[in-house]
Amino acid sequence: MTFRTAGAEDCGLILYFIKELAVYEKMLDEVVATEDTIREWIFEKRKAEVFFICEDGKDVGFAVFFHNYSTFVGRSGIYLEDLYIKPEYRGKGYGKAALKHLAGIAVERGCGRLEWCCLDWNRPSIDFYLSLGAKPMDDWTIYRVAGNTLKKLSE
Repeated sequence: MTFRTAGAEDCGLILYFIKELAVYEKMLDEVVATEDTIREWIFEKRKAEVFFICEDGKDVGFAVFFHNYSTFVGRSGIYLEDLYIKPEYRGKGYGKAALKHLAGIAVERGCGRLEWCCLDWNRPSIDFYLSLGAKPMDDWTIYRVAGNTLKKLSE
């Protein structure tokens, strides 16, 4: 198993993995990303980073992450937006290796945190994260404004 940093030529593959994850999370109808928006926001505007998890040179998963900032810690952290391993490659330690790789990036960059969200129904992932020593943030609720509501709020 190895890791490969995504390049602009990988926009189609990134979109493929996004859709695979969306199917798993029962949210495919919410995917509006395109290869063009991925190219613009990840590779031109550099608002996120992507790496692939590879087995024998074949891309079997991906991780999408970006920097956030903690006022309390006084430094950036890394937020893991997506981590996905194809079902047939799960159980081989690739998810743990990907999180270790990302934790290494965070430490190397001097980040204070590594954070992510998980759907409440996704018990296998929750158990996996807990086994790594991750702590759920039970006192916090994520709020979101998107689409027309976002536009209306901005007016």
